[in-house]
Amino acid sequence: MGKLFLRTFGCQMNEYDSDKIAGVLRAAEGLEATARAEEADVIVFNTCSVREKAQEKVFADLGRVKHLKRDNPDLMIAVGGCVASQEGAAIVERAPYVDVVFGPQTLHRLPELLARRRSSGRPQVDISFPEIEKFDHLPPAQVTGASAFVSIMEGCSKYCSFCVVPYTRGEEVSRPFEDIVAEIASLGVEEVTLLGQNVNAWRGKIGGAPADFAELLYFISELQLQRIRYTTSHPREFTQRLIDAHRDLPKLAPHVHLPVQSGADRVLAASRLKQARPELSLTSDFIVGFPGETEDDFEATLKLAADLGFDGAFSFIYSRRPGTPAADLPDCVSHEEKLHRLQRLQAQLEAQARRISESMVGSVQRILVEGVSRKDEGEMQGRTGNNRVVNFPGRAGGFVDVRIAAALSHSLRGELVAK
Repeated sequence: MGKLFLRTFGCQMNEYDSDKIAGVLRAAEGLEATARAEEADVIVFNTCSVREKAQEKVFADLGRVKHLKRDNPDLMIAVGGCVASQEGAAIVERAPYVDVVFGPQTLHRLPELLARRRSSGRPQVDISFPEIEKFDHLPPAQVTGASAFVSIMEGCSKYCSFCVVPYTRGEEVSRPFEDIVAEIASLGVEEVTLLGQNVNAWRGKIGGAPADFAELLYFISELQLQRIRYTTSHPREFTQRLIDAHRDLPKLAPHVHLPVQSGADRVLAASRLKQARPELSLTSDFIVGFPGETEDDFEATLKLAADLGFDGAFSFIYSRRPGTPAADLPDCVSHEEKLHRLQRLQAQLEAQARRISESMVGSVQRILVEGVSRKDEGEMQGRTGNNRVVNFPGRAGGFVDVRIAAALSHSLRGELVAK
C-alpha cells in the first residue's frame, strides 16, 4: 500500500480540501497517510496565499524534499491550493522536480494528473475553474468525530483591493441545496460547520423557489443536528434575514466570524447581531497598516473592536498580494509603526477575550466533546457554543453540560454537570 505525505497551509477551507485530496488519492491509488515525507510515494503541498511571502515558504518546503526525488525517481510531488493557482506553470519552471500543479477547483483531477505525468513524462498543470464539478467527483466524507466540515460554495466575487482569493479560487459558485443536505445527512454527526470563502453569499433554489443563505440555515436546522456553525461571512452579505436566523434558530451556534478588516468603515450588521442574540460571540479579521492608513483610521479600528466587544481576531500587518489593486498603492507607514499598531490591537483584543472568558466562570455551558485533552490524557476536551476550548476531567462523548470553573489564557477549565 502506497503512502501519502500531505501538508496543509492556511484556513479551514484548505483543511477541508486536504481531507478531500486524501480521500481522492485513497480511493484512486490506495494511498494512506504518513507523517514522514521520506516514506511517501506521493507528496502534496496544499498551499495558501493569504499571508506574506507565501510563495517563498512553498518553495522553501519544496527545497526540503527535492533530495527525495533524486533518491526515488518514482516519487510524485504535487503542489495545490491558492499559491498553485496564482503561480501555475511558474512553479514547475522554478522547481522542475514538481510533477503536478493543481488548483482548489481541480483537486478531484489529481489522480488523473498524476497518471498523465507518469505516462507522458511531462509535468502537468491544471489550475482552471470548472464550476462545482469537483463536488460531483469526490469520494464520500470519512468522519472520525462528532463534527464535520461541509463546503456549500466556492470562490468570492467581492474583489477587495487587498485580497487575492477571487483570483486564486474564482468567482462565487454555490452548491445545489439537494447536494448540501444529502452530504450532511450522510455524515451522521452532531455538529456541522458550513464552509465558503463568502459563505453567506450562497444562493440556490429550495423547492423550486429562490433561496439565500438564511433560508438554507432554516432548512438545515430541521435535520438531525444539535449545532450549526459557518465561516467565513462577509459584512456586505449580512442580511436582516440572516440576523433573524441567529435569533430564531437555537441550533445555530452563538458565534460569528465577521471579517471587518478595518474600523475605518462602519459595520452595522455586527451591532444588529448583538441585539438579535445578546450572548453571541463575535470574532473577526483585522488588517493593520493598509497603504494610506492614518493614526485616525487605526484609532477607529480600536474603537470598533471595543464598541462591538470582539471576542478574538486574526490580526496581521498588511502584506502586498501580487495581482491585487492594493499592491500598487503608495505606502508611507513604516514597518515599525505597523508593528506597534498591531501590538496595541492584539493587546486590546486579548484583554477583551479574557474578560469574556472570566464572565463565563460559574456558568453551565453545552459543549461538544472533541476527544482526549491535548494537555492531559486523563481529561477530555470540548468546545462551547462561542467556540472556546474547555478541558475537564472524566470520560464523555457527544454534547454534555459542563460548569466552567476557571478561565485560563487560551482555554477554560470545567467539570461535568451530573444529570
